[in-house]
Amino acid sequence: MKLFYAPTSPFARKVRVAAHELQLGDRIDLVLVNPWSDAALRSLNPLAKVPTLVLEGGQVLFESALVCEYLDHLAAGGLYPAPGEARWSALLRQGIADGISAAAGRLFADEHRPSDERSSSVMQRQAAAIEAGLDRLERDAGTLSTELADIGAISVACALGYLDFRWPDRAWRSGRSGLSRWFDVVGQRPSMAATQHRSL
Repeated sequence: MKLFYAPTSPFARKVRVAAHELQLGDRIDLVLVNPWSDAALRSLNPLAKVPTLVLEGGQVLFESALVCEYLDHLAAGGLYPAPGEARWSALLRQGIADGISAAAGRLFADEHRPSDERSSSVMQRQAAAIEAGLDRLERDAGTLSTELADIGAISVACALGYLDFRWPDRAWRSGRSGLSRWFDVVGQRPSMAATQHRSL
C-alpha cells in the first residue's frame, strides 16, 4: 500500500499514528507530497487532499476517517469498539477532534492571507470552534485512553499536536489541566514520536 501524506497535516498524521498503533507500518510505503501542487495526487484523489491511500489492488481511499477504518479492518480490529456507548463516544471524540483540526487549518490559512482578503467573522468562528471543542474534550479528559487504544483518543492526540505545531506560543493548555496532562503522556508514545509534524 502507498500512503500519500504531508507532514503538516493532522489528518495524515492521524492515519500514520493509527497504522503504527495497529502495527501496520511495515505494510505501508509513505509518499511525501505537497497537496497544493502535486499533480499525481490530484490524479488519484479528485479533492487533492491527504491522506490518500492506494491499496495493493489499485483502489484508492481518502478522508482520514475512512482510511483509519480500513486499516482497522485490515488489522482485524482494535481501534473501534463494538456498537454501544464506548463506540459512540470514540466516534464523537473523533468528530470533535477532526473539527478542531479543520478549524485550526482554516484559521492558520486565513492568518497568512493579506489583511484585505481575511474575514474577521470567519476567523472568529473558527477560533470559537477550537476553544469550545477543547473545552468539551477537557470535560472528558479523564476517560481518554493514554494508550491511544481507540480512534477517538488518536484523533484528539493529533488535533492537540497540530495546535502545538501551528501555534506553539498559544496557551491551549490554560484552564485545561486534564487534557494537558493526558497529552503529555500520549505525546511520548512511539507512534506520536515517529509522526511529528514538520514543515514541507
